[in-house]
Amino acid sequence: CRLFSIPIDHPETDYSPTATITATPTEPALPEVTPSSEQLEIFEQLWCIVRDDYLYPDFNGLDWDAIHAEYRQYVENGLQPEEFYATLDEMIARLGDDHSIYLSPAAALEEEVEYAGENDYVGIGVYTSPVLERRRVTIIVTFPGGPAEQAGLKSHDSILSVDGQPIIDDNGIRADLLRGPQDTTITLEVVTPGETPRRVQVTRSRIQGALPVPYQELQSPSGKRIGYILLPSFNDETIDDQVGKALETLAIQAPLDGLILDLRQNSGGADNVARGALAYFTSGDVGYFTNRQDDKRWWRIESQDVNGSSELTLVVLISGDTVSFGEIFAGVLQDSGRAILIGTPTEGNVELLWRYDFKDGSRAWIARETFRPRNNPEQDWERNGVLPDLLVESNWDEVTLSSDPVIQSALTQLEQY
Repeated sequence: CRLFSIPIDHPETDYSPTATITATPTEPALPEVTPSSEQLEIFEQLWCIVRDDYLYPDFNGLDWDAIHAEYRQYVENGLQPEEFYATLDEMIARLGDDHSIYLSPAAALEEEVEYAGENDYVGIGVYTSPVLERRRVTIIVTFPGGPAEQAGLKSHDSILSVDGQPIIDDNGIRADLLRGPQDTTITLEVVTPGETPRRVQVTRSRIQGALPVPYQELQSPSGKRIGYILLPSFNDETIDDQVGKALETLAIQAPLDGLILDLRQNSGGADNVARGALAYFTSGDVGYFTNRQDDKRWWRIESQDVNGSSELTLVVLISGDTVSFGEIFAGVLQDSGRAILIGTPTEGNVELLWRYDFKDGSRAWIARETFRPRNNPEQDWERNGVLPDLLVESNWDEVTLSSDPVIQSALTQLEQY
């Protein structure tokens, strides 16, 4: 049944299923289309990949044969290309694992650009996270030298509206409001935690390069030198090298007394990037991936010590927004006794996605394995998330670095060593 698939066990990427867009009656009717033999072939390949390789043999309670009949009929009726890609993405989303996804050729190409650290777009230069309940997007990092940074925006600030339009409305996130033509000026309504909202004018410009990894030196109550590194994602192949450079820079004047790794907004990403970042702090067989046949594939970390990083006292910060390889990264350091975890439980989504490429340039990421830690393989991180050693709560958009109780708790813990 399966005619074509390319499994690659290095880039694991987190996405949310895209919504299917339905035309309104006022839009012009699309021309009639006939079923494409290529579309039918890709549909069959994708359906068979899930049947044969999907991590959960019960398909999370879904009748996969019935899904085949339902969605083949849609394809046989004839679909425009964008309708076809949205339909197959919807089919994969029906699995309900919040991880597996099907990408159109354009989305697959955009993914490769992001992974290579080759961002190139016109906007204001922010990496954000939505806060749906408070109708805002909060800034995780700003791109160095970008318009947002030049306008004084910082991590933990939130954007409420753009030119009077809410950044989040009843239809979801309006990220498109931040992008637009070069040299156009927009007015943002922003708020810094603990302050009143203000208006800021920002002129869009070209944003290029890798997602930055911010770092700085903090001090414990007694004056110990504590490094702080924010890891926003593992979905950029430059991230692990940036962590190494941060460790080198932080220890130029003198060795650090401890290190805080902040993964509270880490959205996961690629196997090799997470493995490269872990190599600064631990080594060896730290756990294994297992599939629905219970085969074990050990995850080995090769040590890459930088200025004593492999023995440095660590505190890792986690939250409900820590996902996938962000969870595995934190959990491995806890399981091996290398780090204390502070924050709140992680999301619980540690499936490894395998990549399948199709001849039209589209791509599927399908959950094929899950992770078990070496020392406590009975722990089910997929079901329960990774649990902190010390439970401390805070909302990213409601604190600053200096007022954050999670940071303060980490500094207090590091005081003891």
